[in-house]
Amino acid sequence: MTPDTATVLAIAEGRHPHPHSVLGQHVYGDSVVIRALRPLAETVEAVRDDGSRVKLSHVAEGLWQGMEHGTPRPYHLDTSYDGAPRWIAEDPYRFSPTLGDVDVYLFGEGRHEELWRMLGARVRHHEGVEGTAFAVWAPHARAVRVIGDFNGWNGVAHAMRRLDENGVWELFAPGLTPGHNYKFEILTRHGEWVSRADPMARYTEVPPKTASVVGTSDYEWGDGAWLTERADRDPHNTPMSVYELHLGSWRPGLGYRDLADPLIEYVTELGFTHVEFLPLAEHPYGPSWGYQVTGYYAPTSRFGHPDDLRYLVDRLHQAGIGVLMDWVPGHFPKDEWALGKFDGQPLYEHSDPRRGEQPDWGTLVFNFGDSQVRNFLVANALYWLEEFHIDGLRVDAVASMLYLDYSRDEWLPNEYGGRENLEAISFLQEVNATAYKRNPGIVMIAEESTAFPGVTRPTAGNGLGFGLKWNMGWMHDSLEYVKVDPMWRSHHHHDITFSLQYAFSESFMLPISHDEVVHGKGSLLGKMPGDQWQKLAGVRAYLAYMWGHPGKQLLFMGQEFGQPSEWSEQRGLDWWILDQPAHQGLHRLVGELNRAYRDHPALWQRDNDPRGFEWLVGDDNTNNVVAFTRWSAEREPLVVIVNFSGIPVGPYRLGLPCDGEWVELVNTDAAEFGGSGVGNYGVVTAEATPSHGQPASAELTVPPLGALFLTPQR
Repeated sequence: MTPDTATVLAIAEGRHPHPHSVLGQHVYGDSVVIRALRPLAETVEAVRDDGSRVKLSHVAEGLWQGMEHGTPRPYHLDTSYDGAPRWIAEDPYRFSPTLGDVDVYLFGEGRHEELWRMLGARVRHHEGVEGTAFAVWAPHARAVRVIGDFNGWNGVAHAMRRLDENGVWELFAPGLTPGHNYKFEILTRHGEWVSRADPMARYTEVPPKTASVVGTSDYEWGDGAWLTERADRDPHNTPMSVYELHLGSWRPGLGYRDLADPLIEYVTELGFTHVEFLPLAEHPYGPSWGYQVTGYYAPTSRFGHPDDLRYLVDRLHQAGIGVLMDWVPGHFPKDEWALGKFDGQPLYEHSDPRRGEQPDWGTLVFNFGDSQVRNFLVANALYWLEEFHIDGLRVDAVASMLYLDYSRDEWLPNEYGGRENLEAISFLQEVNATAYKRNPGIVMIAEESTAFPGVTRPTAGNGLGFGLKWNMGWMHDSLEYVKVDPMWRSHHHHDITFSLQYAFSESFMLPISHDEVVHGKGSLLGKMPGDQWQKLAGVRAYLAYMWGHPGKQLLFMGQEFGQPSEWSEQRGLDWWILDQPAHQGLHRLVGELNRAYRDHPALWQRDNDPRGFEWLVGDDNTNNVVAFTRWSAEREPLVVIVNFSGIPVGPYRLGLPCDGEWVELVNTDAAEFGGSGVGNYGVVTAEATPSHGQPASAELTVPPLGALFLTPQR
């Protein structure tokens, strides 16, 4: 009945893998034995709910033991120490596991879609007592302890039990309330104790501190109408105009709650349908912009409590604004207190550095072939979508996941000798299919920079299952084109038209993202040639071309008003420039483009259908002019014509789908937008003279570095 010396030592040192098998209460015949670890105690008693007491005697090394006849019943421990107040507390080791067989089984199969309800620190009511249930996956560990500010960062009295062969460890800490900091202390196979933040932590200390925090949410959502409407909407074929922002530098000093009012007012004024936040998961290094994640389940505490983020999303939804977020499942940093070699050896990362390290970023790559690692990531995507009501995830660096030789001189082929990462492909298919199945109306977006086939093809058709793909080819070619002086653009005309050769091969989003305005690339305004007027005119024409082109739009903060300087996360935007009328004009134009876009289905209804686009002029490199028609599902046309030269073009005969009057819906050279006022006085009259393969045509003037949107007068 009394444990042997080796067992006593293991319990006393907090390294026993099954402490509940020794500590707590155990039946021996018609008696119950109670054991407790209380080093340096003078007396220890187990006090039953009816007030009866069982005196415990010291065995060795701080282990106490007592016996009484009867059956197991609840108790707490009353401990006295020399010169100290009595310590009355519940015994963590009298409680049964907080995890059920179904939870353990699903995780063992890699199919627990709500993993955050199983692992991590969960404040809960268990067997009549309030407390915190801890659970962690550490299959290579010899022992695991919970350490924190509640036990002086000494986990001997909070050793966890191993529940199964998959390596799930569990402990219920009675009386432990929200707000406490904690980590897991793990005994590796090599006999070394290492401390790690909780991979499933929902709360963290503010960086550079690294502890996890026990917490709970009591937020009451008010966006039910938004979610109901979202479930009935197809985001791939409805308006989506996205304002991308880095939360910390949009308005420096604002937290999640403080941001709600000014962001809603600003985005509403500009008419964007969605905002997209750079990653908000916890990350230790601010200049990584959130792309090196250590806390996948924890919103960064830099900007407040997770419920404050819920408030921000809720308010945006109630204002009719969708919320997207960047998600980074491709790699994670090597910080020794986080995921790397979590239980003393590779666990979340692939053990072979040819697959487990990303040389470009000095990071580690997830082991996508491991069922529990995949479960961790799939559930994480669902966590953001379901617990924070995020409307879609933009998956970062997909190309680095798809190819085993991505930025590697030495790489390990797949089982067929190829370069494709078959396990990562399977993971992406799983996360996309699961996200769409559980959350109707959301959108999964791939930042994928290669010609990998079927990125937005359904998984049932052996595609990756994304809803949208960033069109990096369009971004690269069009920016290269607009950098060229208009005098020489005729030699580069193919750059501005080539994207239409593949525009319907995938469902695309057109990004002018944060990546295009950093690392010496300058701002969008700075890319334009010419004097200040020409630069602003170039931005206006380019954005109109972007809004007219098939695909959704994404614009990084600051470009909507002509940010002069390159973006840096260390400072705010150049808001002062909005005092200048010319920049106010660009700002107004973006709002007008968004309003025209939302009001005219021709600009979005057939984004993914070649019947929604028709060239009018694609080969006029002499004038640097392109023109095309966008068609709605009801065959309502909207004509876009862009003059990328520095001089007006006209009279210019352009074929149109029908005769009659056509309204200048948008003229980027209008004086209200900071332009020179060249145009057609608001109306173009088409006659029944065929041209450009159309039954009608009109002679019109196209302003310098300008664009027109034309719609038939109804």
